[in-house]
Amino acid sequence: MSRLSTTHIGGRASGAAPDPPLRSALGGASIRDLAGLIPLLGFLVLFLVIPAASVVLEGVRSPAGGFGFGALRAAFSGQNREAFWFTTKFSLFAALVGAFIGALLAYAVSTTATRWLRAVVTAFCAVAANMGGVVLAFGFITLLGRQGLATKILGAIGAPIYDWGFDFGSPWGLTVVYAYFNIPLMYLVVLPAVDGMKVAWREASSNLGGTPWVYWRRVGLPVLTPSLLGGFFLLFANSFSAYATAAALTDSSKIIALRIGFFLGGDVNTGEDAVGFAIATWMIAIMGCCMAAYWVLRRRAERWQS
Repeated sequence: MSRLSTTHIGGRASGAAPDPPLRSALGGASIRDLAGLIPLLGFLVLFLVIPAASVVLEGVRSPAGGFGFGALRAAFSGQNREAFWFTTKFSLFAALVGAFIGALLAYAVSTTATRWLRAVVTAFCAVAANMGGVVLAFGFITLLGRQGLATKILGAIGAPIYDWGFDFGSPWGLTVVYAYFNIPLMYLVVLPAVDGMKVAWREASSNLGGTPWVYWRRVGLPVLTPSLLGGFFLLFANSFSAYATAAALTDSSKIIALRIGFFLGGDVNTGEDAVGFAIATWMIAIMGCCMAAYWVLRRRAERWQS
């Protein structure tokens, strides 16, 4: 008679692998494999989930106690509505510019650049995509400020940009500044998708009589569309929520992120700070929608990158 090598508990041998449904739900990984994510999950809960939840709770709290939607309605009225509209417009424009140039840069580097040039461009983009705040604002002030080096050079050759209406608080000015981190971010997002495009696809299209236009319309663009749209949503969220760079460049009340600081800075009437929390609540909702769209499109793009 053979001996049992394991002890059965609750109908399943102790020490056996997790049930297939659980392993499938975890993406093929066991619970022990995911133990290393506990510190990251704890960090996200402490510094993302809890602060976001507290902001939402303050945004829906009524002055008399309990919950109400008065602050959420006030966040979309008057100057706040104008700020939302202005921020949405320039964020869309900044995302379009960054997505277009970043995608072209990724295609150029993937198809024509040498290995060392690709490494240099990728390293620079990895740094520039995470650069912002006062440092970036100071750099553009010294470059394109009223006494900046590039401003004087452009004025000397007959291109006085400030006489033409350039301003860091305008959509054009913000787009120029945000392009510094939007273009590298789009490059990093799209480059894996461009690398995943196989030469055999272009050769097959050519052998079947397809022109370059037919190839891009029927093969290239459909394959890249999820990555391009996902990068666009990511850039829009990046531009919409940027605070430190805009605050260092301009004090315009048209930028919705700066209006949050106005309401929460203490220079308002009693109870109006709830409007600041309500604006932040709407921004969290908008960022959540953008991130969800990016995640869905990213999953679709990964099919072509394997």
